[in-house]
Amino acid sequence: QQLAQLQKEKSEILKNLALYYFTFVDVMEFKDHVCELLNTIDVCQVFFDITVNFDLTKNYLDLIITYTTLMILLSRIEERKAIIGLYNYAHEMTHGASDREYPRLGQMIVDYENPLKKMMEEFVPHSKSLSDALISLQMVYPRRNLSADQWRNAQLLSLISAPSTMLNPAQSDTMPCEYLSLDAMEKWIIFGFILCHGILNSDATALNLWKLALQSSSCLALFRDEVFHIHKAAEDLFVNIRGYNKRINDIRECKEAAVSHAGSMHRERRKFLRSALKELATVLSDQPGLLGPKALFVFMALSFARDEIIWLLRHADNMPKKSADDFIDKHIAELIFYMEELRAHVRKYGPVMQRYYVQYLSGFDAVVLNELVQNLSVCPEDESIIMSSFVNTMTSLSVKQVEDGEVFDFRGMRLDWFRLQAYTSVSKASLGLADHRELGKMMNTIIFHTKMVDSLVEMLVEASDLSIFCFYSRAFEKMFQQCLELPSQSRYSIAFPLLCTHFMSCTHELCPEERHHIGDRSLSLCNMFLDEMAKQARNLITDICTEQCTLSDQLLPKHCAKTISQAVNKKSKKQTGKKGEPEREKPGVESMRKNRLVVTNLDKLHTALSELCFSINYVPNMVVWEHTFTPREYLTSHLEIRFTKSIVGMTMYNQATQEIAKPSELLTSVRAYMTVLQSIENYVQIDITRVFNNVLLQQTQHLDSHGEPTITSLYTNWYLETLLRQVSNGHIAYFPAMKAFVNLPTENELTFNAEEYSDISEMRALSELLGPYGMKFLSESLMWHISSQVAELK
Repeated sequence: QQLAQLQKEKSEILKNLALYYFTFVDVMEFKDHVCELLNTIDVCQVFFDITVNFDLTKNYLDLIITYTTLMILLSRIEERKAIIGLYNYAHEMTHGASDREYPRLGQMIVDYENPLKKMMEEFVPHSKSLSDALISLQMVYPRRNLSADQWRNAQLLSLISAPSTMLNPAQSDTMPCEYLSLDAMEKWIIFGFILCHGILNSDATALNLWKLALQSSSCLALFRDEVFHIHKAAEDLFVNIRGYNKRINDIRECKEAAVSHAGSMHRERRKFLRSALKELATVLSDQPGLLGPKALFVFMALSFARDEIIWLLRHADNMPKKSADDFIDKHIAELIFYMEELRAHVRKYGPVMQRYYVQYLSGFDAVVLNELVQNLSVCPEDESIIMSSFVNTMTSLSVKQVEDGEVFDFRGMRLDWFRLQAYTSVSKASLGLADHRELGKMMNTIIFHTKMVDSLVEMLVEASDLSIFCFYSRAFEKMFQQCLELPSQSRYSIAFPLLCTHFMSCTHELCPEERHHIGDRSLSLCNMFLDEMAKQARNLITDICTEQCTLSDQLLPKHCAKTISQAVNKKSKKQTGKKGEPEREKPGVESMRKNRLVVTNLDKLHTALSELCFSINYVPNMVVWEHTFTPREYLTSHLEIRFTKSIVGMTMYNQATQEIAKPSELLTSVRAYMTVLQSIENYVQIDITRVFNNVLLQQTQHLDSHGEPTITSLYTNWYLETLLRQVSNGHIAYFPAMKAFVNLPTENELTFNAEEYSDISEMRALSELLGPYGMKFLSESLMWHISSQVAELK
């Protein structure tokens, strides 16, 4: 009876749950294939060493981590049992039998209730291979996980610390390990040693690696913004194993160390990287030729910075609050900005790097590899053919191919090397890579060199992709706001819109439906950032304009009356009632500097504006998900809107009291405003004349493009409604000698002085403001009113 409702809905249930159910089936099939492959690897007794057969070891460790992560994520789906149960019930109702995958799938869901515990049992036979691969990190991981002071003492990433070696190629025996993600290594070590935990009791190297990784982080990223708290999970797993008290104490000590020291250690690293990347970017922009020999430095710098930014992003939300200061970095924008600068150098000077590495591969690598192959004591035919093809491929390269714009593709060669690693790493191989480490190291270097020729864009994604920000949009927006609020950082604010160009690299061809969602998010964030930057700049410009209008207002003729009266009083030696009236400051006093340390409000505004404009002017345009954004256009449109509102605001028209600014005073303010706007061209490449034309031409019509009243309509109304009406009432008359209208003596004093609005200088100012179109509109309205009054008289 309870399931009767499901009977009616069975087709809907099948339709809606099929996607979820078959995703679980895919996970199960993936698990089967992984288990089969791991068994094959054990049977073949494959040799793993990240410094020799890099691709094989890295992919092996990645496979295990992907498998572990997938199983943990599966166990976090709360409705997993309900989904497969419901789907299977509906399937039985519809087809008369349960789905053939259901029994195994149900068993898997039950078995992996506590995924890591189950996998610890599962990995007992694989622990030899896995621990060998992990222990090979002993040369790589500790060297990457150093403190900022150690980096500083080693003058890491510095091109100018040793000028004599500046042109020498940056070399290393373990090229691909130098820019390997620290994040990935920590995942390998922590998950890897949980799965083969036995080795922690017998091997000191393994224990040291494990403790070092546990002290560096409190949580790991499983997938995007899903995190895994490592200390608690590891303790819960080990607490049930006999004789593991020592390991549990290790975990607790490491947790304490991570909580108290990791935040400050990473903060210092970010501080060091800011200065190191700044130096690197500055030197390379001056001497782009150094991108050839020092390409490794660029990718190391990008990778180190990326690791630190991701670490901060992940831990900021998942950290105890007592050390919160270490997890708020107000200078993060600067680090991201220098990363973007390095990425731009690599994209811009790609051909320079290609020329360098094409010559390197054909002139040096091919020769050395050929010698190594000749000196091999045994070299079976298959291996020999692959090696010879490597040498031939490299020898045939020439600079002319780069000059002719030929597209290089070494993917085949890299895949062959991957195959060769597999052939030569099994236990019964006649040519064992374990005995020919030099060959492995040389080939790893060659593979890096080939990537510098044909895969620069992919390398940039591998070393510096920050698309993770797509899933931390709150933190992303908060960082941006902090950046704008801090005057010293606002020049780097363009880094945030530029980061939106990374978002599409986190999409995958197997999940196309995500593209729209992520693409839309990248567009809306980019639009929001550029809009905020333009608004901030517009507000600063408005503040400067207000100050300048106040200063120009002091120069108006009406303000000199007091000065004249003082001078007259002095001449006539009349003793004024008040003794020692304070001397009024003359306009222009603010420009006389007694002390250059005194910073005025205008100075601060100009500094803030020049910093922000540097950012707006940094790139002419950027492409985000096939949409082109132009930062300067945002500023232009904001300035147009603000200029329009300001002009209308400065007329100070009050309908109730019928007050309005004198045309000459408005003209002075508008000119002051325009002078400030004109000076913006010194900061940003925008066409201010276009802004003036758009705004001032609209002001000559009676309504602007938004249907709002303009100065033409306001002045026309005032002259007709206020001035002309008083003329008709006989309170104001025309005075030919003064060529102006003047007030006539009446019982009720008028609130304004007619000649101050109608003499020649005011009329000139008015015609300059309204332009020919505006004056035509004003005169037509006047004539219409006058003719209607004449008609009444008749």
